[in-house]
Amino acid sequence: MILTLTLNPSLDRTIEIASLDRGAVIRAAAARLDPGGKGVNVSRALLANSVASRAVVPYGGDEGRQLVRLLAAEGLDMVTVPVAGPTRSNVTLAEPDGTTTKINEPGTALSPAELDTIADAVLAAAHSGDQGADWVVASGSLPPEVPADVYARLCRRFAGAGIHVAVDTSGPAFACALGAAPALVKPNLEELSAATGMPLRRLGDVAEAAGKLRAAGARTVLASLGADGAVLVEEGGSWYGEAPVTEPRSSVGAGDAMLAGFLAGGGRGPEALARALAWGAAAVSLPGSRMPGPADICLDSVTIRPPDPERPLSSPLPTG
Repeated sequence: MILTLTLNPSLDRTIEIASLDRGAVIRAAAARLDPGGKGVNVSRALLANSVASRAVVPYGGDEGRQLVRLLAAEGLDMVTVPVAGPTRSNVTLAEPDGTTTKINEPGTALSPAELDTIADAVLAAAHSGDQGADWVVASGSLPPEVPADVYARLCRRFAGAGIHVAVDTSGPAFACALGAAPALVKPNLEELSAATGMPLRRLGDVAEAAGKLRAAGARTVLASLGADGAVLVEEGGSWYGEAPVTEPRSSVGAGDAMLAGFLAGGGRGPEALARALAWGAAAVSLPGSRMPGPADICLDSVTIRPPDPERPLSSPLPTG
């Protein structure tokens, strides 16, 4: 079973528009409200593909109760932890070419006692029922006032209980987590560049930067590169893969679907990378933060091969 932990979940409203024109009155073509948060999305993607998962979800206020209702309506297996502050709401503006503009609220602070209760809930969920947890996915932004080392502390605690930990976050929280030797990290291109201080212009730069993350403590690095695909670097070698998307609709949650696919595929090697890319590409083809199911996913569109060090990235990131 795969557990997920989302410290800063959300209600995600996605509004489809023809184009973003600042200062104008814009008519929406469509709108939808989905439960959100990176770990929540990982569990939703796993649920859509009948992979055993359980989400640990702190919630508060009317927004939090609505989040729980939406997740329950989807049939998600979850452990809810009430907290004092209200759950945040996010808005995404999606244009027809796949461009998305996100407005994310910061969320609400979690007290040390609430963080301890949440960690206890994860460990209890990991060892309850007939099937224990193989993985805990700790992902997403941190609420205000939560220490940057919280994922590192959680990683050590969960790993000490014999559970593999995957971390998907950014900034200081990501840098701190590396020192706790997570089994897997999933940075995007910007996060990878920020964590290593490297300009990323070619696949060789990405592979080298991923190697630096491994030297800093992460055992496996799955680097998502947007339209350029993904690079996997682990003890057994490195691979590059891509899965073209003909009609992109929304990139919201695509990285979470990619991580879910990678873990569903066994969490290592080129086969898992192929599954990750197929799930991520399918998510980009769907509206809002809807997670893909088997009918949406096409493994035949994925190509996997060793990374060509000289291949340029379509959206390179030089350091500033």
